[in-house]
Parts: sequence; C-alpha cells; structure tokens
Amino acid sequence: MELLQKKIIKEGIALSDTVLKVDNFLNHQIDPQLMNEIGKEFAARFKGEGITKIVTLESSGIAPAVMTGLVLDVPVIFARKKKSLTLTEGLITSQVYSYTKQETNDISIASKFLNDQDHVLIIDDFLANGQAALALVDIVEKTNASIAGIGIVIEKAFQDGGKFLSEKGCRVESLARIQSLANQTIEFVNWETSVK
Repeated sequence: MELLQKKIIKEGIALSDTVLKVDNFLNHQIDPQLMNEIGKEFAARFKGEGITKIVTLESSGIAPAVMTGLVLDVPVIFARKKKSLTLTEGLITSQVYSYTKQETNDISIASKFLNDQDHVLIIDDFLANGQAALALVDIVEKTNASIAGIGIVIEKAFQDGGKFLSEKGCRVESLARIQSLANQTIEFVNWETSVK
C-alpha cells in the first residue's frame, strides 16, 4: 500500500536493525485518514470471504481493526492484556510474548463473542516474530470459529512471523513489508524507495 509506505518513510524512525518507531500515526498518535484507507484496503483484500467478526489485540491493532469493521459492517473484538473487574467469566486466553516490551502477557476474549459460526479476520499493527498473531489464532481456534486470514499493517519481513503463520496455513495480507532496517534505513520488499 503506497500511501502507508510513504507515511512510514516520512514519519517512521528505524531505532535499530529490528525496531521501527511509528508512534506519529499508528501506535500512539493515530492518523484517522490513514486508518480509514487501511480499513478500506483490508476490506478490499478480504471482500467476499464471509467475514462475521474481526479480532485484534489491544491497543495498537484497534484503530485499523475498527476501520476495517466499519467498511465490512462487522463487529470488532479486541483481546485484552489486563484483567478487568467486568471481564471475569467465560474467558478464552492465550499467552503472547512481546519482544519490544520484553514481557509475557495473558490475553483474553470473552467466549460469548465468538462461536463456531463465525468466520474471523485477525488484524494487527505489526508482524515480527508472529507471537501476537499466533496467540490470536490460538484464541479463535479455541472457540471453533474459522479464520479467513490475518491482516497486518506493517510486517518486518526479515523476521520469522510471516513464515510461521504461513506454515500454520494462515493467509497473511501485509500492507507494508519491511525488508530491512539496517543502518537506520527503511527498505521495503518490492518497493524502490528507501530512506535514512
């Protein structure tokens, strides 16, 4: 998605060979117009798949998931990372390790929101090692719902997440695929522009 790639070049910062900072528009401050276009793109890529629900992980996956849900006219469910006084019964849980935060979290969804009649689209902001997406797949599978695919805003294609998900049989649609962040330079897969 060229619009997203241009935004990453303009406002993204390669902090290291593995860390891309995009807090100007995705995971701290949100660019609503960009999220609207991202929602339209995911909806177009999964059109005709019979999606009944979208599942994401709090918090950075919520904006692109909601915009996609708006276009597809389906509910969006987000897995919670923290326990809540109101979220106590019928929980489906999985564990996810965050390499960025260096911690493991239990994530949960209330079982009343997913069942074996649902066909789910999973959306997340980043795909690196695949741990978050795999945890969401695990939760969806525990409900016996089917998975249409996984929509990723930014994939770090130089890490193994995409490979793990493909080996699991998941369809992965990434809107921007980063080939390298070496030397604080952002390079995309199949795109000629890179920036320091």
